[in-house]
Amino acid sequence: MGTRRELHEILCGILGSRNVYFQPPESLKMHYPAIVYNRSNIANRFADNGVYSSLKQYELTVIDTNPDSKIPDFVNLLPTARFNRHYTSDNLNHDVFTIYY
Repeated sequence: MGTRRELHEILCGILGSRNVYFQPPESLKMHYPAIVYNRSNIANRFADNGVYSSLKQYELTVIDTNPDSKIPDFVNLLPTARFNRHYTSDNLNHDVFTIYY
């Protein structure tokens, strides 16, 4: 797997803009559609009394005014992406995924 910055660039490519935010502060004015992500876990595999491999897990949320947005479909095609849930808040649609990268 790659680095977080590589993941960031992949997400910008999917979105088609730079409205991709890693752990944004609450004071940040976001522009939509957007992707917001943050690290949520680290999955370690162990061998010979040590860490054999380590993958970072991110929670990734696609936020869009369009309930029929195709952006979640493209995120869902990423190799380790797993859809978690959908919800609506403040007239914005949120599709939440987990991804290891």
